[in-house]
Amino acid sequence: MPTNEPRPTKAVRRDEARAKAAQMRKEQERKARRNRIIGITVLVVAVLALAFMVWKIVSNQNQNAANNSEVVYGGSSSNVIPPAIADVKAPAPAQANGGIPVSGEGAAAVGKVGDGDVVLTIYFDFMCPICGNFEQINGDDVASILAAGGTTVEYHPISFLDSRSAGTNYSTRAANAAAIVADQSPEHFAAFVSEMYKNQPAEGSSGRTDAEIAKIATDLGVPTKVADTFTDTVNGTYQTGSAANAVSHDGTWRTMAPWVAAGTNQMQTDIGQVSTPTILINGKAFTNWQTPGALLAAVNAAKG
Repeated sequence: MPTNEPRPTKAVRRDEARAKAAQMRKEQERKARRNRIIGITVLVVAVLALAFMVWKIVSNQNQNAANNSEVVYGGSSSNVIPPAIADVKAPAPAQANGGIPVSGEGAAAVGKVGDGDVVLTIYFDFMCPICGNFEQINGDDVASILAAGGTTVEYHPISFLDSRSAGTNYSTRAANAAAIVADQSPEHFAAFVSEMYKNQPAEGSSGRTDAEIAKIATDLGVPTKVADTFTDTVNGTYQTGSAANAVSHDGTWRTMAPWVAAGTNQMQTDIGQVSTPTILINGKAFTNWQTPGALLAAVNAAKG
């Protein structure tokens, strides 16, 4: 026979509801704490991962800089007093103004200004993106100009953008390699300059590695024994500070780096500024090189 249990009073039912609500709040708070802990853990892991990536990038850049620390001379240090061209080892075909003349094809044409030739002068930095644009627009025409004869192209590799290569002194390293090619494998010099621009790194990157520069050279036919000297170094003295208060330091740098620095300084003396690309035809500035075919037309007009 069913028993009739007394119905809970209103007060009891209220207390039970409150207890249940309190239990639900505790459960929700527990879940919220757990979610906060998970969120904080994920955030900490993400921050540590980002910190590791930044450390790795900086470490790689520092290592690149350390690997190339022997490149003392260059445009990245504004307080370094560059040497005079007459005081440094220069590529055999180079002129007193820091230019390397090329009057045609083959080794015999490098270092020679043809009699009565129009002189096309090109100042360039291998890291300079606008120089890369110049090569894209005019590279084939410059090759045609050389092949046609009657024009000497005077190349001036300089290095004022070393600071744009994440501490690896790419401008100086590349110009040093070009100078060595001009000195030891001159028949490949003009082609090497063009090929370096076809493989030009982005400004602000660490640039091409020494091994990549050497491969660009050997793929053109530069002997391996020549490319192997791109990283050779010499010892000597360089100066920092003003000319009146110079401080001398013993240092080590790439073989042709002092010549590259001297040529960069010589451009300031001869042109009144360091800017690339700077194009001259018979000593007069030519600025319309962005127009395809304009440079070729101007050179042909200068021939008369």
